[in-house]
Amino acid sequence: MRKVHLTLAMSDYDHIRDLTSGAIQADGIELTYLNLSVEEIFWRFSKFREWDVSEMSMGQYVGLVSQGDASLTAIPVFPSRIFRHSAFYVRRDGPVKTPQDLVGRRVGIPQWSQTAGIYARGALMHQYRIRLQDVEWYQTGVNEPGRQEPVELKLPAGVRVKPVPDKSLNEMLLAGEIDAIITAHPPDAVKQRRPEVIRLFPDFLTVEAAYWRETRIFPIMHTVVIRRDTMSAHPWIAMNLFKAFEEAKRRSVARALDIIAPRFPVPWVFEHAERARELFGDDFWPYGIEPNRPTLEAFLRFAHEQGVCHRPVAVDELFPAELKSAFKV
Repeated sequence: MRKVHLTLAMSDYDHIRDLTSGAIQADGIELTYLNLSVEEIFWRFSKFREWDVSEMSMGQYVGLVSQGDASLTAIPVFPSRIFRHSAFYVRRDGPVKTPQDLVGRRVGIPQWSQTAGIYARGALMHQYRIRLQDVEWYQTGVNEPGRQEPVELKLPAGVRVKPVPDKSLNEMLLAGEIDAIITAHPPDAVKQRRPEVIRLFPDFLTVEAAYWRETRIFPIMHTVVIRRDTMSAHPWIAMNLFKAFEEAKRRSVARALDIIAPRFPVPWVFEHAERARELFGDDFWPYGIEPNRPTLEAFLRFAHEQGVCHRPVAVDELFPAELKSAFKV
């Protein structure tokens, strides 16, 4: 049988490396792997659909689905997951000391549809009971001005987001022109270890672990999408890719849990992985629909409440029928 050739663009995660290196073969598929930054992947694929299979922001994907864009479908593979209480940055000498202090304040975002921001604002709304209408929102690039929204928004009544074309969030926060930033990409002031800028939640690990215990939400940042024309020509590729990604992830987790010799240049990596297993269970980075349904349902609710999704979207709309069940022996 001649293999189907697919092009795949993803960032270089350890948990996909056995697939992209060829150590694992997806049945019937020959992959050409493009190792690019997520920013380049998102921009090029959104604009030009240059490859068959792509990493994509969950916020952008669900926004497109809600607007009737049927050009893509996704497989429930989630290469990037990060809790986002760590995404709030404030001035050390500023007025914001607690989440409640954000009421009436000026908060900067790189994009309203950025997945990290959707989760962070969802926590503000549902965990801290803060209305989006009670915050002044400003939008521009984190460290460079000029960043724009990749999807059309349908903002809730009373919510205003002011674009700032000529300044970055980093310089605005340092100048006191905004009181906080919510961003996946840290501002330069943090990377430069400038003392003026700190996280709103200094002990964010404890806060995020408590959030998981309370909500069972483990935020999903990115998924893997397939062009619909590619999927229509070869409907079987979704399941075969999913199985290969699952096996690559299983091997990566096994490396992290290897107590004999650390496979990653991180002190106490085995102990960190063991603590994650104690908190989340044996499969602490699950793929698939059902293990992630609480997170996906919460994210879709947040995205609709915030106007990224133009209508309510159900979890099962995101993935093809082939991925919604599996054979049993």
